Amino acid sequence: MEYYLQVGSRKIFKIHNDVGGALHRGKVEVDMAEAEALKGHRTQRMPREARRRQLLQAAHEVFVGNGYHGASMDDIADVAKVSKPVLYQHFPGKRELYLALLDSHLADFSRRLDEAIQSTDDNRQRVFATINTYYQYIKSESQAYRLIFESDVLSDPLIAARIEEFNNNLATSISKVVVKDTELSEAEGLLAGRALAGLSQVSARYWATGDDSVDQQTAVDLVSRLAWRGISQFPKEK
Repeated sequence: MEYYLQVGSRKIFKIHNDVGGALHRGKVEVDMAEAEALKGHRTQRMPREARRRQLLQAAHEVFVGNGYHGASMDDIADVAKVSKPVLYQHFPGKRELYLALLDSHLADFSRRLDEAIQSTDDNRQRVFATINTYYQYIKSESQAYRLIFESDVLSDPLIAARIEEFNNNLATSISKVVVKDTELSEAEGLLAGRALAGLSQVSARYWATGDDSVDQQTAVDLVSRLAWRGISQFPKEK
């Protein structure tokens, strides 16, 4: 008969006994390869928030590299160098982990855009700053941008809702400025905000996939002048 000594979820020590039930003295077989592997995967204890950031970074690498459907919790645990139980302590499943990562990237992008909108009282410069932030984000955070807007799960209702909330918040921020400075209604201002956000996103994505024949400064200046000439034609608020 054989008995196993279990460490975690891994059976790595095999102990034999004889037919009479007495254990063979000193007869313990240890799978050293398994023991070393277990030792190598032992994770260092760290604060919960630090661990969460580490897991999100690992998830980012795996989701960007493999796509949502091609990624697995095993892959993410391996990249993070943690056990799956540790991963599941923070995120109950792959979808929840993806949503947490998406929320993190959207919050960062939204913060940058809000800072651009609030950076000046000059509306022409505000338009330039907002569009430039879009271009800069795609350039410097291309992987995050791909995960947000070019994911293979954009049709998922929860993910689509988060993207829609991001777009609506950006359009609302822009519309508040437009409505304050013109005679447009809130509904008209929101439509103008959507248009400007869409112009920024579509043009920036096209520019990012180009051959660098148009540099960022030139591209942003061109698109912002186009946007400003449209916005500036609205009657000023009296």
